[in-house]
Amino acid sequence: MSPSRAFAMAALLGRTTAFLMFGLLVVGAVVRTTGSGLACPDWPLCEGRLIPRFQFNVLIEWGHRMAALLVSVMLFATAAWVLARRELRARLGGLIGLSVLLLFVQILLGALTVWKLLSPAVVSSHLAVAVLLFVTLLVFSLRADTHADLEEAGATPAVPTPAPGLTAAFAVVAVLTYAQVVLGGLVSTNHASTACPDWPTCRGEWFPAMTGLIGIHMLHRFGGYLVALSVLMLALAARSESLPVLAGARAAFTLVVAQVILGVCNVLLAAPVWVSAMHLATAVALLATLVITTYRLASAPAPHPAMVPAEAR
Repeated sequence: MSPSRAFAMAALLGRTTAFLMFGLLVVGAVVRTTGSGLACPDWPLCEGRLIPRFQFNVLIEWGHRMAALLVSVMLFATAAWVLARRELRARLGGLIGLSVLLLFVQILLGALTVWKLLSPAVVSSHLAVAVLLFVTLLVFSLRADTHADLEEAGATPAVPTPAPGLTAAFAVVAVLTYAQVVLGGLVSTNHASTACPDWPTCRGEWFPAMTGLIGIHMLHRFGGYLVALSVLMLALAARSESLPVLAGARAAFTLVVAQVILGVCNVLLAAPVWVSAMHLATAVALLATLVITTYRLASAPAPHPAMVPAEAR
């Protein structure tokens, strides 16, 4: 098999695993919001059986575990594909190694979630590592795709040089979005979603005391405002960029608007299960869009010194 096809296959495996990981994150949100985390009180079995009884909460938790098993199998298959080929090991070995390490941490945290009886710290860490694994798989797929194109074309494709600082700006907003996703998990695991039953105020106050469950809820709410404003600024800054970057910025803005609407609905409707799940799904999709756009910007060539005006040197 040619190197370009080997890299293309690695990219396909990575994308498939990342897509499954996205689904696992959404199912995990359903587990939390339906209170199904301890429906299987033991681990790795469920009620001492491989196939548990057919009860709603039990099936949700068991389905979450089966989805995690599928992600694990796909990730190990991807790792085997990379490690079996020298050219893939040299360029993708670090990312696939990090992915496998994060998977093992994720499995351990999943077990601790049951053994520690849904400790908020453990459950939130479980989500944080899961999202980090998703992002790592996404970057792995993008890098594999890049190398597949390079092997096929034999040269770096021409990419317009982005505006100075834009790559760093997208990266910073991606980190903010990741922190916001983790903070949202903290809100869910501490049952703080309904601590403020109204919007835009909280129990009639614009700036309530940042203590207890209200403090956790409002920290997430203020974080959401910060992410929304940051994405709006990115969309404005990317208006004159190349089409892929412009499309990424516009997609991010669309997703953040949807995310704000879902967040408001989550508050006013007292956190229904499917709205909460869509809220997380949209947040992770926003993070993925920002990561992809950041990667595209980072892959663009730096301007040649001769192209930089003398006064800017």
